[in-house]
Order: sequence, then structure tokens, then C-alpha cells
Amino acid sequence: MRTDPGGIALTRRPPHTGRALGLLAAFAVLVLLSLLSIWLGSKEISFAAVWHVLWHDDGSADAVIIHSVRMPRTVLGVLAGAGLGLAGTLMQALTRNPLADPGLLGVSAGAAFAIVFSVTVLGISSLYGYIWFAFAGALAATAVVYFLGTRGRAGSSPVKLALAGAAVTALLTSFTSAMVLSDPVALNRYRFWSAGSLSGVDGHALLQVLPFFVAGVVLAIAGGPALNSLALGDDVAVSLGRRLGPLRLRGAVAITLLTGAAVAVAGPIVFLGLIVPHAVRFVLGPDHRWLLPYTAVLAPCLLLAADILGRVVARPGEVRAGVIVAFLGAPFFIFLVRRRKLVES
Repeated sequence: MRTDPGGIALTRRPPHTGRALGLLAAFAVLVLLSLLSIWLGSKEISFAAVWHVLWHDDGSADAVIIHSVRMPRTVLGVLAGAGLGLAGTLMQALTRNPLADPGLLGVSAGAAFAIVFSVTVLGISSLYGYIWFAFAGALAATAVVYFLGTRGRAGSSPVKLALAGAAVTALLTSFTSAMVLSDPVALNRYRFWSAGSLSGVDGHALLQVLPFFVAGVVLAIAGGPALNSLALGDDVAVSLGRRLGPLRLRGAVAITLLTGAAVAVAGPIVFLGLIVPHAVRFVLGPDHRWLLPYTAVLAPCLLLAADILGRVVARPGEVRAGVIVAFLGAPFFIFLVRRRKLVES
């Protein structure tokens, strides 16, 4: 029996062959959930019809629904889920804080502030206009947090980065609230966006954010071995030849790209980057060479399952996927907090 940094007992880890087969099984589940996401919706379409128009766009009403609404929604679920899951894993590794979530470093708050600013001050109302402000806000917030967290003689540390992120988040949230409350149009747009939803995004918007997702995923997966060294402590990581400054900077860039892209198109979906990494770590252990790929596959599974559930239980309307994930994540967060207190007592 092993214990992770958060004090949670771990089972015996499976061998490499078992992990590879498990990853393939997780990918198969993701494919199945993707098909269910394309099939199920407010309008009932038979699976045979869905399968036909999926490969043969005949211009019918069903084909328009499948190709213009459900397929972009499903692809967004995969991209946003992988992005937020990987961002949460990176944050927990870089800060060595088992309760870390993408909102900790102010990335979500930066994107929200930039979107509201573009709507209220600049009058931008289209997704293609304010999506780039979301990226800029996420990047700027991450840069400010990293700048504040690396000041002083001791340089950067997990605690300083976490405190800087909390301060920046609080400041940006107050500015965002002030702007939203003064503009009914911005308030309406912000309420829809902040609920966390996979609907309302087309293929063109996905193509705009796809390069950011790809770059963030590559940076995250490539950093697995270095994150294993960092988990042993800063001194040990340095003795193993790791350069902590560039390592944390690359991690911050990956977090910004992944979270900024996901938040820009899907809204600030909370707890996704908290639940999945801990669930994977419980089974596989803290090896980031496997933890990151598994999270990249299983986090979209959870988000797609939440989106499907939200569409099924509230037909012909829907419950936002962010609400479903938060409903599942809040008790899990409380469990982690209580478990950590028990370990530390």
C-alpha cells in the first residue's frame, strides 16, 4: 500500500502492459461516449439515421443537427475535458497542492475579466471577437501570477505561486463583477458563459482554439518525467539535473493554453481538473508519465457523460455540463479536504 502527496492510500500499481491496455480501454470508453453524445439530444433521432448522416451528409434536417450542432459539441467536450484535466494535473504537480484546480493561478479569472471587458467596454459581441481576449486575459493573468510568485531572494515556490494566484483571482473577480453589474447585456452573456456549457460553439470556433489545445497537450505530456523529479522536492530535482525555473515556466504556459482555450469556448467548468487526476492517481500511482495520458482521456469522458446526462434529464431543455460536474465535484472536494486534515492531525 502506498500513499500519494495528498495522503490518500494507493492500491498496488498495475504493470506497464496493464497500464497500456487500460489506456486503450479508457479510449474505447471515450469513443463510446462520443457516439452517445452525437446520438442523444433534445430531438430524438434513431441511431441508424445518426450513423448514416455521420458518414453521408445528405443535407437533411437530421444531418444539419448532427454536423452543425452535435458533432462540434462533442469535439468541444473532448478538447475542453482534456485541457482542464491536464491543467489540473499540472497545477497539482507544480504547486504540490492536492487541492489545486485551474482556477488557482487566476487563469479562469483572467479569461472572464477579458471577455467581460471586451463586451462592456469595446462592444464586441461575437465569439470570434472576444475569444482572443480570453486568451490574452488568461496569458496576462498567468504572467502576473508567475511574476509575483518569483519575486524575492528565494525565487519561486509552490506556496508563493498559490498565494499570488489567489490574490490575482480575487482582484480580477471584483473588477469583473463591477463591470457585469453595470451592463445588462454583459450580465446576460456572462451568466450563460459562466455556467459552463458545451452548446453554442461551431466548427469554425473549434478550429480557432485547436492549435492552442494541441500546443498545451504537447507541453503537458512532454513534461511528465520532469514532474516526477519535482515531486521528490526542489533539492532532489535540482540534483537530478532539472532546471526548476524553465520547468515551472513551461508548466505555466501549458496551463494557460489549456485552461484559456477551454474557458474561452466552454466557460469556467470547475472541479474537472480536481476529480479526474485524483481518481487516476488512486489507481495508477503518482507517475506522471501515465497520469497525464490517462487524465487526457478520462477527463473528456467525465465531461461528455455530464453533458449527456444534462441533456437527458431535462428534455427538451438541458442542464449545463458545468452544473453536473460541480454537483459531482463539490462532495469530492470536501472529501479531499477532510481526508487531508485527518492525515495532518
